[in-house]
Amino acid sequence: MFMKFLLPVAIAAIGVAAVSIPPATAERAVPIPTIASDVPPTPGPATAVLAGGCFWGMEAVFERVKGVKSVVSGYAGGTRATATYDQVSTERTGHAEAIRITYDPRVVSYGTLLRLYFSVAHDPTQVDGQYPDRGPSYRSAIFAQNGAQALTARRYVAQLTRAKAFPKPIATRIETGAFYPAEAYHQDFARRNPSHPYIVRWDKPKVAAAKVAYPGLVA
Repeated sequence: MFMKFLLPVAIAAIGVAAVSIPPATAERAVPIPTIASDVPPTPGPATAVLAGGCFWGMEAVFERVKGVKSVVSGYAGGTRATATYDQVSTERTGHAEAIRITYDPRVVSYGTLLRLYFSVAHDPTQVDGQYPDRGPSYRSAIFAQNGAQALTARRYVAQLTRAKAFPKPIATRIETGAFYPAEAYHQDFARRNPSHPYIVRWDKPKVAAAKVAYPGLVA
């Protein structure tokens, strides 16, 4: 069972007073350069699939981005047959918790989405996990939807590496694989459960940091 479900179970079992929940701490976006080589805008909606830890928090950040039409939580990297929460939680399916972003590329570019992804939505230096969750289903991965996205992502990782934007090597993988929506109870989870302990501790600070760092982009 994932950390995000263990915490409320523990509270219910032994009482709030007996559980020490660290308060939500202020986060800040890592200052990174804008992308040097972006995907050219095209008519009509475009799709990006990104993985970076628990999909609740990723969804909470990107659904507030100007130009984003929808965000769906789900699984990417494995097969349709294993794309269920119970199976993914075994860490043996190859899936990563991911989000599918549908956006208007004339309003927000793929490169801008990547900048948010690297600077505030998650920590791209963590390997096979995103604190407090551990395991390959929480890995940092970009599931490029076409060759242009794959090339742009690789170039941006190289750009950030040259700029020494992070104190550790970037662990983000550029992967391929289909996306499968998660169960209904995972969708729009942060908005529907704003007082959930996991959301309060780990995800609300990310959203707040995104709003501060990108005031014209994140509402």
